[in-house]
Amino acid sequence: MKIHLNDTSVKKQISHLHYISQGADGKTHLEHIERVLNAGCNWVQLRMKNTCYEEVLETAYRAKELCDQFDAKLIINDDVRVVQEVQAAGVHLGQHDMSTAEARTILGDSKIIGGTANTLEQCLAHLKNGVDYIGLGPLRFTSTKEKLSPILGITGYSQLLRQYLKSQNTVPVIAIGGITSADFEPLKNCGLHGTAVSGLLTQSHNPEEPIKQASNLWQNF
Repeated sequence: MKIHLNDTSVKKQISHLHYISQGADGKTHLEHIERVLNAGCNWVQLRMKNTCYEEVLETAYRAKELCDQFDAKLIINDDVRVVQEVQAAGVHLGQHDMSTAEARTILGDSKIIGGTANTLEQCLAHLKNGVDYIGLGPLRFTSTKEKLSPILGITGYSQLLRQYLKSQNTVPVIAIGGITSADFEPLKNCGLHGTAVSGLLTQSHNPEEPIKQASNLWQNF
């Protein structure tokens, strides 16, 4: 199956390193977001599960201001309403969230839409729905996600990407799930466009280091 990006999606730049925010509350999320932006990150996904809409919206407004200051993209996890309210760059949808097809209908072609996948079939379904990137995983166990899908491992990524790329599919695929900086090169060698990380940057004493590592590794991808 050969699926190409549409003309509007071709213009969308998908970062090689996505930061998925963590925090006990909105204030902590914002502190971590500002820290990774200062360290050179250019893509932030605000992910506030089990939080009331009002707090997510307030945090998203402030996160958008921070991302604008650093010329970074803000992606909202799950909620297209928040994307519209704060004029975020786009939305990322998990397998149990709104469908990527419905999100595209609501948000139109100008917004970035990413979707989580665990199998080749799920990847191809997202492509039909017009996603701009796919978050594929998990690489290994991660405590940040409930209802974790089957773990892929490097071997699983390699096998799946071989089939995905054989059909000349051009939508970027991002690795997710328990990723460390030591995984960057093996993941790139599988054919992945980049990685999404959370704890790696949140807990790092020197987040500049993995951000620079990813940038150098994927700059000529």
